[in-house]
Amino acid sequence: MVKELIINSTPAGVTIALIEDKQLVELHKEQINTNYAVGDIYLGRIKKIMPGLNAAFVDVGYEKDAFLHYFDLGPQVQSLIKLTKIKRNGSVTGTLLDNLKLEADINKAGKISDVLSKNMLLPVQIAKEPISTKGPRLSSDISIAGRYVVLVPFSNTISVSKKIKSNTERNRLKKIIESIKPQNFGVIIRTVSEGRGVAEMQKDLLDLIAKWENFIKKIPSTEPSKRVWGEMDRSSTLIRDILNPDFTNVYVSTPELYDDIRSYVHDISPEMEKIVKLYKQKEPIFDHFGIEKQIKNAFGKTVNLPGGAYLVVEHTEALHVIDVNSGNRTASKENQEENALQVNKEAAKEIARQLRLRDMGGIVVIDFIDMHKPTNRKMLFDYLRELMLLDRAKHTILPPSKFGLVQITRQRVRPEMNIVTVEKCPTCDGTGEIKASIVLMDDIENNLNYILREQNEKGVTLCVHPYIEAYITKGIFNLQRRWFFKYGQWIKVKAQSSYHLTEFHFISSKDEEIKL
Repeated sequence: MVKELIINSTPAGVTIALIEDKQLVELHKEQINTNYAVGDIYLGRIKKIMPGLNAAFVDVGYEKDAFLHYFDLGPQVQSLIKLTKIKRNGSVTGTLLDNLKLEADINKAGKISDVLSKNMLLPVQIAKEPISTKGPRLSSDISIAGRYVVLVPFSNTISVSKKIKSNTERNRLKKIIESIKPQNFGVIIRTVSEGRGVAEMQKDLLDLIAKWENFIKKIPSTEPSKRVWGEMDRSSTLIRDILNPDFTNVYVSTPELYDDIRSYVHDISPEMEKIVKLYKQKEPIFDHFGIEKQIKNAFGKTVNLPGGAYLVVEHTEALHVIDVNSGNRTASKENQEENALQVNKEAAKEIARQLRLRDMGGIVVIDFIDMHKPTNRKMLFDYLRELMLLDRAKHTILPPSKFGLVQITRQRVRPEMNIVTVEKCPTCDGTGEIKASIVLMDDIENNLNYILREQNEKGVTLCVHPYIEAYITKGIFNLQRRWFFKYGQWIKVKAQSSYHLTEFHFISSKDEEIKL
């Protein structure tokens, strides 16, 4: 399987596409200055204790208070509270935990009112980003993830990923960590660490300890409800978690981000630095790799399958429903049972991709085509489980019910990816009223005249629909040349296939949109 990462950087943020055998399987969007990302640590202030829920609402600066349940406090929350008080009072105990006497673990069946009180300050980590009408979900069981290991303060336990099956390798990794980890720090050894040497493991662990020290140093000066420590940007986090020898290319659209990612890959895996490449073509990077078209095809309500069948995807607040339809496959010469199995397997493959692509979480109910033979139902269930092994999110799959329904619960820590696949009517721009297309070029020229002569902008790029781009640039005595003689500078014209016919935008030399 050929894996590639395509990273498109724009002034609004970064979009990351994960491609497997030329097919889009994951899409991640990161906005500039995004707060409340999973892994960020805030100095929360307890606003309200809810004994009935055995939980607390915490002020972390979001418009709605964040939610912290008793089960998410972590067994060593008392040690974290103690450390926070010591640091906020100005006492000096160093940045590590050697000199800190750990408190006893809290009772697993205890009450949150016995641990927390109103207005108490407590470092909390974002476990779930704000989704829909809900604020962030928090945990005070703090951990800091690296490429090979996860650092867990206030613990001395070393655990190894269950996906590492060899007992010899598990023991080897444990011995490496035991010899280098500081006191009162636990470590979780990740799957990707299998086969790694002492130097790589030690470097990763030391990086995490440096991040912990940075976090501790900021606690005294951080204002309540503000962020103390932030995770890396989404592109670096994704590369950290999934980069392996299977990847053949990582294409990046801008030189600045290319330098950052190449430097990061050099630090974590020097032998893979060569796969990071700067995209230099004029065509937009997502258009060049066919990603834009795949996005439009994959995010609609109806998803067509190659064999003629199709899926209908519906979203509600509580769950997602996927209906499998055989479409024109009903005309197949195969018997009904065999035809249903083939359609269901084809649908299962696409559904496993859709869950990753849209990052659908919570409860997913799939209505497969009814099959009467128990062996076929088991075959479909096993096939779906095998396909879902590629999904990094935690999930549980239940066998088909007697109604042919398969239920999946999938971890949701971020809002679901939602892409608008329908385009505005090029004639009415969604208003229902027709705008005279004859004045489009007048609008463009009036705005261009204002930008160049009133605002004295240089190096302006005009982005328009491909039809309009052709109208402006084709021919010997085209509009683009006439503008050059009129304004004394060359105006770049860029075609954007995602624009509707009368849409246009001006981009400055700094790659920022010029607001009109």
